[in-house]
Parts: sequence; C-alpha cells; structure tokens
Amino acid sequence: MPRNTLFRKMVLLLVMMLVPIVGLYFYSNRTSTEVLGTELSQSSANQLNFFQTQVNTNIERFSLWPTLLIQDPDIFGFKDVFLNSEYFNLDMINLVKRIQTKLNIQESSSDWKTKLYIFSPSLGRMVSDNDVESYDNDDLKKRMRPGWQVKKMGVGDGAYYSFSLFTAYPYSSFSHPEDANLIIELQFDSSNIQNMLDKFKSDGRRDPIYYRPDMGVIYNRSADRPLTDSILRQLRQEPLKKAENRRLELDGETYLVNIAASDTTGWYLIDYVPLKEIVAPIEQSNRLFYVSVGLTLLLSCLAAYMLYAQVQVPVKRLVLAFKKLQHEDYSVRLEAKGNNEFGFVFQRFNSMVGQIQELFENVYMERIHVREARLKQLQSQINPHFFYNCFSFISSMAKLGNMKAVVAMAHNLSNYYRYTTRQERDVVPLQEELDFVRSYLEIQKMRKPQLEFAVDIPEVMRKWEVPLLVVQPLVENAVLHGIEPKSGAGSVRIAGEVGPGEMRIIVEDGGRGMTEEQMEGLRRSLTLPMSQDMGCGLWNVRQRMLIHYGDTAGLRFAKSGLGGVRVELHWPIEHTNIRTGSR
Repeated sequence: MPRNTLFRKMVLLLVMMLVPIVGLYFYSNRTSTEVLGTELSQSSANQLNFFQTQVNTNIERFSLWPTLLIQDPDIFGFKDVFLNSEYFNLDMINLVKRIQTKLNIQESSSDWKTKLYIFSPSLGRMVSDNDVESYDNDDLKKRMRPGWQVKKMGVGDGAYYSFSLFTAYPYSSFSHPEDANLIIELQFDSSNIQNMLDKFKSDGRRDPIYYRPDMGVIYNRSADRPLTDSILRQLRQEPLKKAENRRLELDGETYLVNIAASDTTGWYLIDYVPLKEIVAPIEQSNRLFYVSVGLTLLLSCLAAYMLYAQVQVPVKRLVLAFKKLQHEDYSVRLEAKGNNEFGFVFQRFNSMVGQIQELFENVYMERIHVREARLKQLQSQINPHFFYNCFSFISSMAKLGNMKAVVAMAHNLSNYYRYTTRQERDVVPLQEELDFVRSYLEIQKMRKPQLEFAVDIPEVMRKWEVPLLVVQPLVENAVLHGIEPKSGAGSVRIAGEVGPGEMRIIVEDGGRGMTEEQMEGLRRSLTLPMSQDMGCGLWNVRQRMLIHYGDTAGLRFAKSGLGGVRVELHWPIEHTNIRTGSR
C-alpha cells in the first residue's frame, strides 16, 4: 500500500500552506517584541535619568544654600558676636530673630523637608529656625567633613538616612575645626527621597528603590521588600554600571531591571518590572492567533478526513485485499458498508476470490501429493549405498569365526536400516540423525579400523529438527571419496554452529581433498538436473533442503583444516523447530 495516502497528502498540503503564515507571524511577532523591549528599556532609562536629575538638582540647590547664607550680613556678622553675660541683650535677641526668619524663609523655599543650623563658636550657641541652644563642640568637630555626609538612623523597618552638608568660615577650617568662626549645617532625611519614589511608582512603575552598596537601601513606602532584597542579592553578584538594564531569573519568573547611578550622591536608582506584565498582551494575541490557526487546521483536516473516509479508505481496503491475494491468502473478504459504488465492487471482489480460492485449493492439494511422492523417492534413493558391502563383511567375519564383529556389524546395520526405512516422518530431531550417523561410522570403522571420527554438536542443537537423512550422505561422501582413496589413517569431524541468522552443521574429513576447480565443478553440478553420470547423495540433500527451507538453505564447500574437504549444511534460523516430548 502506498505510504502517501490521499488524506496524508491533503493534510500535508494544508500544513504547507499554514507553516509559512505561522512562520511569518512568528518572525514579525519576535521582531515587534524585540523592538518593544528595546523601546521599553530606553523609556525606562530615560525616566530613571529624569528622576535622578530631579534628585540631583534638589541636592545641588541645597549645596548652594550655606554659601548664600554665609554672605548674608546678619549671619556673617553673627561670627563676631561675644557675650558679656549669660543672657542675650536686646540687640542680640533681635539679631537672632532676624537670622531665624531668614532660615525659615530658606527652608520654606523647597518642597523637601530641610533643616538649617548656624553654629557660632564665639557664642557657643546653635541657631535654628525655631530655637537657640548650646551645642557639643567636640561632637560638631567630629561630624565636620567636606561634601555630603550620610548616616543611617534607627533600625528595622523604621530605619532612615540622614543627609548633611557643612559650610565653615573660613573655608580652611575644615582641616582645623577649632579655627572656624562660623559653621552652617544643612540637613534632610531620606523621607524626601521616599516621597519622590512614591510619586515615581504612582506613574505605573514597580517598586523603585534608592541603593548604595556601602550604605543600604531607601525603599518606597509600599515596596515589596523581600522581593526587592532578593533582586538586590542577584544584582550584587556583578559590579553595577552607571546605566544598564538586566534580565534576572527569580523563582521561575523573569524581571527586567533598570539601573541609573547619580554622580552627585553615588546612589543607584533601581527599578524592576516582571517581564510577563510587558509581554502579557503580546502573548494573549499570540494565543488567539495560534488557536485560530489550530481551528482552521482542525476544520480542514476534518474536511480532508471526510473525503478520505468516503474514497481513500475503501480504495485502501481493496488494495490491502489484493496484497493478501498476492501472498496467497485466499480467505480474504471485504465487508461492504453502505449502498454505494464501493459496496458493489466489494461484492464482485468477494465472488471472484471465492472462485479463485476453490480453484487453488484443488491445485494446491495436487502439488502437495506430488511433493510428498518426490520426497519419498529422494529418501529411497539414499538407502542401498553400502548394503552389499556390509553383508560381505559379515560373511567374511563368520568364516573367520569373529562372532563379535558379526554381532557388532549386525547390530549397527539393524539400527541403520531401521532408521532409513522409517517413512512416517519428514523431519526428526538432530540427535536421532546423529545416532544414525554414528551407527554408519561404526560400520565403516569395522571395515577400515584406521578411521577416526568425532562428533561435536552443542546440546541445545541436538533437539532441533532437521529433514530425515541429510547429515548421513555428507558423512558417507567424506568416507567414500575422502578417506578410502587415501592410504593410512583418516578422520571425520562433525560439528554444529549457530551463525548470524542461520544454523550450520559442518562435516570435515582428513582425506585427499579437492582442488578449487573440482569444488567449483561440484557446486555447479548441484544446481543442474540430476544426470545418470553424477552421484545423487549431495544432489538429493540440496534438493530436500530447498524443499523444506527455501532458496536460502543449501550446501557450502571449502578446504578443511584436517586436510580434506569441509562441507557446510546451512538453513535460516527462523525456520528452525525444536523437538519437544520423548522420542
């Protein structure tokens, strides 16, 4: 039956039509996804840079405040004031109020919550927008550092960061705080940055944070802290760049992480979003497309199947039925389904096969009878080879009074002819054939005492069935044509082998041997019809092997390691039967 049926061809055509469409869609979708990812990454980077710019602008503006304030006459003059008593006089009180008013105005000029402090070493007082108090000069000197100072305050979820900037007059007093005449400190805490992070998150971002490796993390107020900490642990495995985006795998989910660093503060703004939130609409569109393609293919296959079932299946059944007829299965019949054209064809087919089966059964029985008669004839041709020689030996031994030889010959000859005259079976276990061969060799050994023989057949092979009288003619040829023409001792060896895909029984002799030309002539003669001038033993064996096992069985000839000829009887292993039960 052809493998490419109509149904397969139609389905293949449908698939070939849909595959380019799906391929183009997949390519277009992948390109769109890549472009979207690139644009999204760029957009995220721009938003993070804008956020950092806002933070940096505020911090840089705050950095100018102490420098501007120190230029104010009231504040600058505050450094030269000395107390003559423990309490401020009226002029000093008015001066402090003017300074507090200016500090309050400056702090109110920004949305950030800031705090300004003015320290006067000469007075030993610290002035803020709402208070005047003494301060610890030693502690102040320890805290004075150039640039912004960051300190973590509090613990746990209530922890925050304090940012402070000092300005001193004269400016060289940072190296020697004890020489400072006037010190201004600006402070703000991380709640201002949290406010900006919360606003940034409200625009649709997912948990932006501020991070500095040597300090810690400033979370937005609704941050998923366990998830954020897990992402930070993965980010710390590689050095952070000033601006980059990464994809991280966490608990089976992919996150798109964007990073932007601040040159002003040294803090990193980090924002992340699950990739599935980005590609979810695309995946939904993909699913709808693939479902529609699948439904189209399903409906097309259904239509193709209906055509296949109505036309191709009946044709296929008809072809299979003809194939069975080709293999001589004449019992095949076709069941008609439905009242259509194929029902009529099936009825006519059944009628034709019935007539053919009846005809072939008659012819086949005649062929069986002919084959059985031919097999009996072939067996009968093997029997009388050495009958007269044996009786001549018995007569001679009787005249010499050697009764043991007479008895042995009579016993072996009895076994020999009992076996050859058994016509009720075509096949026998190999063990029975070997017993028969041994009786034959014992007879020949009595006639020629120098004859030596050995039988080396595996036990497992001895139960296998072989045609009657196929091994003995090979042994007989080895003795008559190999050993007897040669003076002196001679040997015969019988062995069994299981080769790749076949069984082999090997008969070798130590006789005079044959040339390659003689062997080739022998092989050629076995393929020709038997003539009067050629021996029938080997020809009969080959013919019977062909009848039982087919064309792959037969005989092989080669030179033997014993010096004579090696004859190999072989047949396919799948045709080997094992004899069960008692003999």
